[in-house]
Amino acid sequence: MALVGLVRVSTSKQETARQHDDLDPICVKVFEEKISGTFKVADRPGLQDALRYLRPGDLLTVQEADRLGRNLLEGLIVLNDLFQQGISVKVLHGIAAGEHIERSLILDLALALAEDRRRDISRKTRNGLESAARRGRKGGRPRVVDDDKRRAILARRAEGQSLREISRGVGVSLAVVHGEVQAAELAVGQDRPMPDVSVYDELLPSRRTASA
Repeated sequence: MALVGLVRVSTSKQETARQHDDLDPICVKVFEEKISGTFKVADRPGLQDALRYLRPGDLLTVQEADRLGRNLLEGLIVLNDLFQQGISVKVLHGIAAGEHIERSLILDLALALAEDRRRDISRKTRNGLESAARRGRKGGRPRVVDDDKRRAILARRAEGQSLREISRGVGVSLAVVHGEVQAAELAVGQDRPMPDVSVYDELLPSRRTASA
């Protein structure tokens, strides 16, 4: 049994390093694709290369379930095709972490939650940009990024990139990325959201060590 990795992002500007960091040490080979969402497995070159390489008993390995597809329908089509060919799937992180030999409720749920989260981020980003444009961004604390970098930060976040990936890709600090993303969400006039623990894990990596 061999682990064969699949790294996937939607655009050529997105970073793949984080996925490679997880997959490269454990997989005999890792395939990569940078392609926007598609419902056809045949149109995904990285996945097709991986399928040709896989042998019975091997596992197609991904960092998280949503790397199989950018939305629920695409992910389910990919899973069905894999399982029909007798290929298992290994997910490293998220609620669906583990090895899967057939479809399950937890896999379907992981894909559905990922799609819902991506849609929510995209909606908040659009609303934030529209609200900020109407207000002219007058007043408030001084900004440390220009409009082009701000747009790049919010666009990457809407694509589902992590704060750390955005920080590396845009070339600004993690704290600045967090501030811009939060400012866009607050601009729609909502109350300050309860911080996600993953945000603090990224901003303060020492938390895990101290609490271990």
